[in-house]
Amino acid sequence: MTDLADRFPTLTFDRPVDGVLRVTLDGPGLNAVSPQGHAELADVWRAIDRDPETRVAVLRGAGKGFSAGGSFELIDEIVNDHDRRMQVMREARDLVVNIIDCSKPIVSAMHGPAVGAGLVAGMLADVSIVGKTAKIIDGHTRLGVAAGDHAAICWPLLCGMAKAKYYLLTCDTLTGEEAERIGLVSLCVEDDEVQDRALEVAEQLAGMAQHALRFTKHSLNHWYRTAAPIFDTSLALEFMNFGGADVLEGLASHQEKRDPKFPSAQ
Repeated sequence: MTDLADRFPTLTFDRPVDGVLRVTLDGPGLNAVSPQGHAELADVWRAIDRDPETRVAVLRGAGKGFSAGGSFELIDEIVNDHDRRMQVMREARDLVVNIIDCSKPIVSAMHGPAVGAGLVAGMLADVSIVGKTAKIIDGHTRLGVAAGDHAAICWPLLCGMAKAKYYLLTCDTLTGEEAERIGLVSLCVEDDEVQDRALEVAEQLAGMAQHALRFTKHSLNHWYRTAAPIFDTSLALEFMNFGGADVLEGLASHQEKRDPKFPSAQ
């Protein structure tokens, strides 16, 4: 675990029970994902996949929320530097692919705000557990970019096309209760039970037949792999939008806490 901490310093690791590695998003701004944190969140799943001591991983957020999404610093770099935009696009692709290809079961424990890169990992987890008052938001179109990352391949499979289109187009907030009702997440529990329930599920999985679990996950995730062209298209369109005028207004409106006035809507 010392090796993991050295390689991924923006993440926190502990082993609460035998065979279970808990990964904690722990940073300022409700665990906003920094430029370095974005790269680490993409790469950590390969390390977990190869870790002989880990049978199950749990992903959670420290403090009052799961993740507030990409930091303003990260978004500013994407908007203003083409080379960084291409690098972060690759990281965004790696984040999705590495979680899908990680052979170990992943359990997410989401409370409070769940947005952006953190939400990608939380939603692609094999078992997603949320608190009743969690606030799940895919904020891409509110920022002025296409809903890329995991959204185009994951949401329609989980909750159906009609609901996926509604929430991805409008960026309306989903509570944990509503997310469970429409099938977007695995389980919804009381807010103060999220962490314990996630650990219970992880401990249960850690004690089961590991090859059976891993092959089941691998087989089911072919649903995501068959959607690779959809994912690649949505990701490319998202990062193309990062070079446009709408995202500048979207970012400014977030920072100024006001409704956006997108140039394309004037």
